[in-house]
Amino acid sequence: MESDDQAERGAHHVQSLERGLAVIKAFSAEAPHPTLSDVARVTGLTRAAARRFLLTLVDLGYVRTDGKYFSLTARVLELGYAYLSSLSLAEIAQPHLERLSAEVHESSSVSVLEIADIVYVARVAVSRIMTVSINVGTRFPAHATSMGHVLLADMDRTELNAYFIVADLDRLTPHTLTHRTALEAELAKVREQGWAMVDQELEEGLRSVAAPIRNRAGRAVAAVNISTHASRTPVETVRTQFVPPLLETAAAISAELAAVAPGRAIQG
Repeated sequence: MESDDQAERGAHHVQSLERGLAVIKAFSAEAPHPTLSDVARVTGLTRAAARRFLLTLVDLGYVRTDGKYFSLTARVLELGYAYLSSLSLAEIAQPHLERLSAEVHESSSVSVLEIADIVYVARVAVSRIMTVSINVGTRFPAHATSMGHVLLADMDRTELNAYFIVADLDRLTPHTLTHRTALEAELAKVREQGWAMVDQELEEGLRSVAAPIRNRAGRAVAAVNISTHASRTPVETVRTQFVPPLLETAAAISAELAAVAPGRAIQG
């Protein structure tokens, strides 16, 4: 069994990444300003290899050097910032999701945007309505989800252009918006009304509605949604019975997020 685990690990293991992370971890409270020789000794790398990794980190802005000593910059905090931000958001959102789901008797979730996908960071599941199980960490393409639509709608033109460069607008159902012009038209509508509805674009039978969670600056840093099965909840019911409590929940989470300590709040 152990050999099988090792073989599986070897199939996907990227040694250069492991070495780069080892170089970052070579910095410590006891040795905040190591020399090249110090880093090579701590990591077990050759001086030449340690030098390449250190200078790459310098080029990327994570490390600075005076020619002899090296030190981390504040930018290294970015490596853990997304996790810490999501954790803080999940802690804040969870009780609000529980109240929302209890009110509408449907599942609710919070997600953040990561490149071209939404990533779930909090969820209350009332019933399973998709063929796949949704958990914290589940990813779906933003173009086919209500939470993705509200997050994309908040982007400026430069951000949106960058999104379309990397996004694959795959057709997941006959209802999925797969053309940029159609998706941009929908995002304009979402931007104007302040919420998004997606009707069976991610999966047949799934209907969902989402609203943005905003930071102190008013930027959408996350989204909250309610999902239901299309066969039991007509579109008009979603509009009249789900959207009002959803907007209230989004506003409550946004207000609480803005009130937390600056170091824990998500920045836009």
